[in-house]
Amino acid sequence: MANAFENALRQIDRAAEAAHMQGEFLELLHYPMREVRVNIPVHMDNGSLRIFEGYRIQHNNWRGPFKGGIRYHQNVDINEVKALATWMTMKTAVVGIPMGGGKGGVTVNPKELSVGELERLTRGWTSSMKGIIGPELDVPAPDVNTTPQEMDWVASEFGHPAVVTGKTISAGGSLGRGTATADGAFEVFETLKGKLFPNGGPQTVVVQGFGNAGRIFAVIMHKKGYKVIAVSDSRGGIFNPEGLDIAALESHKDSTGGVQDFAGAKNISNEELLALDCDLLVPAAMENQFTATNVEAIKAKVIFEIANGPTTPEADDVFVRKNIPVVPDILVNAGGVTVSYFEWEQNMTNEKWTEEVVAEKMKKIMIDSANEVWARKEKYGVDLRRAAFILALERLEAAKK
Repeated sequence: MANAFENALRQIDRAAEAAHMQGEFLELLHYPMREVRVNIPVHMDNGSLRIFEGYRIQHNNWRGPFKGGIRYHQNVDINEVKALATWMTMKTAVVGIPMGGGKGGVTVNPKELSVGELERLTRGWTSSMKGIIGPELDVPAPDVNTTPQEMDWVASEFGHPAVVTGKTISAGGSLGRGTATADGAFEVFETLKGKLFPNGGPQTVVVQGFGNAGRIFAVIMHKKGYKVIAVSDSRGGIFNPEGLDIAALESHKDSTGGVQDFAGAKNISNEELLALDCDLLVPAAMENQFTATNVEAIKAKVIFEIANGPTTPEADDVFVRKNIPVVPDILVNAGGVTVSYFEWEQNMTNEKWTEEVVAEKMKKIMIDSANEVWARKEKYGVDLRRAAFILALERLEAAKK
């Protein structure tokens, strides 16, 4: 199977081909500008010394400082990180914010570390990245297994709040950041709903992933009167064709740690969840969920990608053939990086915006971006992923010039 970075490059190439784009700028986007690896010595609570490997991929900064999360995970795959950095370059360009793309982290299972060890590790990563990250160079954010707490440590160690986004409010974080990814996704959904469901709808919604973004999106859809019939998390899924009570499910998840064994719902596997007959299928978990091996079984009318990279190029081709629109990740989940940019701007100008101001500014950007992507789809007669990449490439080419 192709790795995630190869998939990202193929997405760029396919969009460029569809729009008859040429030029050196395309070749340059195939290579991250910089790949940094560092060794971080950390004294553990028992007095022993452990060395952790940290890294930062800086993909592109033509439109502004590199931007992207820091993940703590024991199975870090450098190609996956390069892909995520590349998608960040595309994502910031799609929503037109003046930033580029990066990604980084540490090879570690954070669940095995105490709070003190995590703090020393995070400060060690930050200190070893001085000269690499900075408010006008590269601005990280939380990602897998990192939280506002780690971001506060980064800002404290570096000595400037604008070096990182996703901080706690008291340390310079922005109001509205916690729900921004799901809120932004809903604005895209509302903007394109009439085009995706011309006969009204969707009647049924399935959400894969009940972490931050997927859970909040399920809550929003439920509150707006849509019937969420299935959800899943890393342990498995649940299904009730009559619809799930999402508020009760939140309490169940908080008390048991999972969504399964929820009263009135049937336990199902993640594979079964993806194959359910539904109007709107929302992958909000990990990458590579739709591949050549399972794509023929997908019965959803529309795919709405909150996760990064859930669809391989092979699966995309099948969705195009089956006339199943895929609203792509680099548009759908860009509310998070948009509000991250607002946080950075507030830190740089020493301002504090209200939640209403943040929500209003983000809403306008998401609606405008969704309409711009749809316009490229119409102009070039392509699927929405190619349309989003074409929009991003137009903006990157302009910045390069």
